[in-house]
Amino acid sequence: MKKIVCTVTNDLVFDQRMIRICTSLQSKYDVLLVGRVLADSKPLVSQKFNQHRIKCLFTKGPAFYIEYNIRLFLFFIRHKPDTIDTIDLDTAVGAILYNWFAKFNWVFDAHEHFTEVPEVTNRKVVKKVWSVVERILFKNADKVYTVSASLAEIFQKKYTKNVDVIRNVPFLRYNNVVKPPSDFSETGFLIYQGALNKGRCVDLYIKAMHQIDAQLYLVGEGDLSRELRDLVKAEQLTHKVTFTGKIHPEDLRHVTKNALMGLNVLENMGLSYYYSLSNKCFDYVQAHVPSISSNFPEYATLNAAHEVMIFSEPTVEGIVQAVSELQSNKELYIRLRKNCKAAAAEWNWENEEIKLLAQYEK
Repeated sequence: MKKIVCTVTNDLVFDQRMIRICTSLQSKYDVLLVGRVLADSKPLVSQKFNQHRIKCLFTKGPAFYIEYNIRLFLFFIRHKPDTIDTIDLDTAVGAILYNWFAKFNWVFDAHEHFTEVPEVTNRKVVKKVWSVVERILFKNADKVYTVSASLAEIFQKKYTKNVDVIRNVPFLRYNNVVKPPSDFSETGFLIYQGALNKGRCVDLYIKAMHQIDAQLYLVGEGDLSRELRDLVKAEQLTHKVTFTGKIHPEDLRHVTKNALMGLNVLENMGLSYYYSLSNKCFDYVQAHVPSISSNFPEYATLNAAHEVMIFSEPTVEGIVQAVSELQSNKELYIRLRKNCKAAAAEWNWENEEIKLLAQYEK
């Protein structure tokens, strides 16, 4: 059986997209997902595919990326995979090095426009380095796919290479457990799930809670974890805002389905955010939970097909107004919930999996 090694920089436990991808590929291939061990890593959860975590001396910055990719290169030499699936640019160098010594099928899975994320795009030297890595990767990869049509179009124009789209959508699993659309209350909790990073408007959600009659659950961690916790204390909102930390995907699904609405507002801090299509958007839909989003191209396209969200500017006032509209307009809220159910039957991993397997069969 052909061996596929997929590489990421996280600790594997909470990576829902890669769990889905590797589970699907394991049905036809011998799949190994490689990540790293962090100081706060949870024990690995048994999956249908194999998993391996690399322990590094460095945990961030250039030293980490250099060390981790060297360790990946040595790992490839030992395991001799038939196919390497490079997830984003930060694991690409290890495969680039290995490509000098061995032949293999090379797949690039772009979860985002890496050189345009806020942490990279405004740092000239850093962006230049990653741009060189990106050019080498696109030149040598046998197959490339990404999460949205907008990003695929950008990559295709830039590198004149065919780029397919495999969206980051959940399995169809909520239909028998969600509350019926007629259930509605003016109170409840709002949920944001994802990284607590720059540009995600989490600070605005927190400040908006002064004017919102509900609770706010922040599910995840990130670069701003400590700063945002300090903000909640400074704003005296500890009674309304709960930091859950990272939650295992199976548990997160049960939390999300009980939320009143989901939050997915972004600041326009680069092409990666502007053309994003986040997994949380689809998680909310699968839970039949209406959401508040940015009026960016991919979300506007989705909403034109199935009205499942309303849009907000990335301001406290805009977020408060959007939440108030969903809380006060029962007819709108129930319509969005019903539309989520219809959209969930279309936007699910069972459909995307067919396209994924077809790409690897080629």
